[in-house]
Amino acid sequence: MTDEQAVEEDIGTWRNHFLTLLDRIPVPIAVCRIDGAVHVANPAMAAEWRTTPGRLRGRSLRELFTPRSEEQIDRLVTALRAGRTSRYPIGVTWRAGQDGAEREGEFTIDPIMALPNPEPVLLAMLYVRDERPGPPPARQGTVSEAQARILALAASGATTAAIGKALGLTVDGVNYHLTRLSQRWRVRGRTALVAKAYALGVLAPGHWPPVPAEGITERS
Repeated sequence: MTDEQAVEEDIGTWRNHFLTLLDRIPVPIAVCRIDGAVHVANPAMAAEWRTTPGRLRGRSLRELFTPRSEEQIDRLVTALRAGRTSRYPIGVTWRAGQDGAEREGEFTIDPIMALPNPEPVLLAMLYVRDERPGPPPARQGTVSEAQARILALAASGATTAAIGKALGLTVDGVNYHLTRLSQRWRVRGRTALVAKAYALGVLAPGHWPPVPAEGITERS
């Protein structure tokens, strides 16, 4: 193995470690190109839009979120052009979820140099503000689109790895959703989770392979 190949292997290993860690963090995070296009999003970020991380890839943060101050955007653009890598706060609002209620929060944008790319990537962490009363809690049998698809595949007997491959998630990303559902429904084990999904009407009876029931997903 050449030195160049060894460096590429090390970069790949650390990238996998980073993605695994990203999936476990409950704070919504996206790694973006310098133009704001999403390269990687974690499950917590995708959950803000009731979708899967893979479906956010390529979408622009400016398309998803509305900045509260254009001056903050201008300051970030000026800093990037000057090669500065400080942390920049940007207040944002967005509408997601079944009721389309406006939410607000703040991004912290960290420009990071990513070898071998000479241009920095942007690490965007979203802190959601819960100062105002939120929408009423979802029905027990209402789940996100990603969770409904995960449950359907789990009911068919698919392994965690196979579910992740089908939905563009890592194993940790799939486990993240399964764990949240288990805690919400107060059940233990995949068999009990699938049984609860059928009992709550999340999965449609009489279908094979299993499919989500109509009208149960929270979608934007």
